[in-house]
Amino acid sequence: MPGPKGARENYCVIPLDPDDAFEAISNCRRRRVLLSLEHSDSPISAGDLAVELAAIENGVEPSAVTSKQRSRVYIALTQVHLDTLHEIGAVKYDSRSKQVAPTDATAGLAEVIRRTESSCYSPESERGGEVDA
Repeated sequence: MPGPKGARENYCVIPLDPDDAFEAISNCRRRRVLLSLEHSDSPISAGDLAVELAAIENGVEPSAVTSKQRSRVYIALTQVHLDTLHEIGAVKYDSRSKQVAPTDATAGLAEVIRRTESSCYSPESERGGEVDA
């Protein structure tokens, strides 16, 4: 059944099984990884992603991220999230070199994340600032 007129104009195709797409975006850190990689032309190190995410999570500039903050995010990325995203096909992750790169699915998933975030309303005070591991 067709949606509203013009709804297909901005439709993005994500080359993943729907369950895998939902798994990819079901975690805050995985969403941030996908958004970070969306416009990347080359692989990004897990360490650089950890600094970027730690800065966002702690509300500081990347240069102000402590080693403890970086480590906490880095361990979660390398032991859980990057492997999950790689197995699904949302990113390419080389566990030896710790390099992460986008796939054909990355941009579509990032678009879904942005659209969902802009369509939802959740005041910061109600979220409590917690991040899922």
